[in-house]
Amino acid sequence: MILYLHGFRSSPASTKAQLLRAALAARGRLEDFVCPQLPASPRAAAQLIEATARLEAPDRLAVIGSSLGGFYATWLAERCGCRAALLNPAIRPYDDLRDYLGPQPVYFSADTVDIRPEYMDELRALDTPAITRPERYFLIAATGDELIDWREMAAKYADCRQRIIEGSDHVLGDFAQYVDEVLAFCGVA
Repeated sequence: MILYLHGFRSSPASTKAQLLRAALAARGRLEDFVCPQLPASPRAAAQLIEATARLEAPDRLAVIGSSLGGFYATWLAERCGCRAALLNPAIRPYDDLRDYLGPQPVYFSADTVDIRPEYMDELRALDTPAITRPERYFLIAATGDELIDWREMAAKYADCRQRIIEGSDHVLGDFAQYVDEVLAFCGVA
C-alpha cells in the first residue's frame, strides 16, 4: 500500500496526489493507493493515519508525505517501521504554524479549517527528534523552498537517502520529474 499524506491546508485533490494516483493507475496498482483527507487536529490526523496504516503490514506499507504530511510520515515510520518518502517535510510545524491560527482556506477545495492553539501541542506530541533507521527514509528537499529551509531538512535526515533539488519551490512544482524515483523507493516498479 502507498499511503500519501498531504500537507497543511491541502487535500487528496492536490497536484502531487493526482500525479501519484495517475502513476499507480498506469502501473495497474491504483487499488494500492490511499490518500485520506487529514483532519486539522493533529491528534485526529494521527489516529486516522495509524488506523489506515494498520490495514497493511509495515514491510508492505510505504508512506509518502508532503510538508506537514512529511512530518506525519516520519512519525508513522518511526512508530510502525514502514518506509517513508518525504517531500519538503515540515521539521517544526508546532513553531511554523502559529502564524496560521484561526480559519484557513483549504487548497483544491471550497472548504476551510479552523487551526486552534492546542493543535501546536498536539503536533509537539508527535515530534520525532531522532531517526532510528535512516535506510527507511528518502528525502526530497528543494533549495528554493520558500517556507522550510532545505538545510534543516537535510540535517534532520542527514544519514538518509536524499535528493536535494536546486531551485524548485515548497510545492515541488516539478514533482512529475521525481514520481518514478519516489515510487521505486516505495517498492513500486
